[in-house]
Amino acid sequence: MKPILYLAAFLLARPALAHHPTGGEAPQTVFHGLISGLAHPVIGLEHLAFIVLIGLAAAVSGRVLAGPGAFIGATLLGTALHLAGLVLPLAEWVILGSVLGLGALLVTGHRVAGPVALTGFALAGVFHGWAYGAAVIGATPMPVFAYLLGFGAIQFAIAAGIALVAGRVLQRDPAPARLAAAICMGVGLAFLFQTVEPMIFA
Repeated sequence: MKPILYLAAFLLARPALAHHPTGGEAPQTVFHGLISGLAHPVIGLEHLAFIVLIGLAAAVSGRVLAGPGAFIGATLLGTALHLAGLVLPLAEWVILGSVLGLGALLVTGHRVAGPVALTGFALAGVFHGWAYGAAVIGATPMPVFAYLLGFGAIQFAIAAGIALVAGRVLQRDPAPARLAAAICMGVGLAFLFQTVEPMIFA
């Protein structure tokens, strides 16, 4: 249960809108690109929540690599689409929907696996990656490459680490994994409220 409590404390303690690790400036060096890539999926709470959910889904299905691999590969594609100037409609809503949808499936005990699940992970990954792309608009190729390397590595480390830990926990009791999924859903609901609140009270 302690890892779940640590997860909750970490998620709740992060700044809600810290989506640009370099303060709005595109990384100018390989080092800055790498640091920005490592930081971006962690300081964007909705992104972090979905990465945790991917790890939980991988643990439930018993496939540690397939889900994270499909998602992370698609985030690289999404970033490339952003850098190419393609605008994905309703990206923020799709990202929030991915957190709430996958969280709900895991909370209710569904085993998220198979080709349909991997397709869903990849589709969500394109939108998450497209959002990541904003951090490197205007950067030169080498910092962009380092950024991609950084955010790919940190996402895999988190998702695979969660999958390994949760896999051991699930052998004893599925409740902690469902609690972790519920915490991630709570993050999604908080961002959903933050998004719709100005529309309601405008």
